[in-house]
Amino acid sequence: MYPLIRFTKELLKFRNAPKLGLLDSHISTHMCWPWDLDPWIELNNGRTLTLYDLGRLPMAARAGLVETMRARKWSITVAGNSVRYRRRIRAFHRFSMISRVIGWDHRFIYMEQSMWRNRECCNHMLLRSACTAGKGIVSPSEVVAAMGHDIESPELPDWVKAWIEADAQRPWPPVIPDDARRAIDES
Repeated sequence: MYPLIRFTKELLKFRNAPKLGLLDSHISTHMCWPWDLDPWIELNNGRTLTLYDLGRLPMAARAGLVETMRARKWSITVAGNSVRYRRRIRAFHRFSMISRVIGWDHRFIYMEQSMWRNRECCNHMLLRSACTAGKGIVSPSEVVAAMGHDIESPELPDWVKAWIEADAQRPWPPVIPDDARRAIDES
């Protein structure tokens, strides 16, 4: 189940926080609850992605993106991500989350988020996102201008460029293996 109560708490908690610049970091603190755990009694990898919403959406609100989207009837979607897991977060552990925009290209806005405990990075995510309208994807330069900024994207780090390039080579739609084709056809 989506953590609606926690999500609402985060939005309320930061509703009067100082505004963020487009490239500023949003820092929030969270706790790993028993319902966030997997069978190995640690933060579930899928739940990690959900909890990242608790940092990303208040960041977007503080930066003025949510207000801009409402005014223009835009939506936002996740268009891809990659997560690296390195340290466990267990039940009742407190952790801090850092969320920030690192740049954009002609289609997507790129963000990085990380969870920290005891000054150690537990996991790190690169995410690309897009604002959408009835006509499809809204260019990030149009989004940035609508938010009242007149800036170009900082150059994306090499590791982000490499991820973009690698992902562009991935086939879409994926090839269905022969042994799975019948099951797909029958579903």
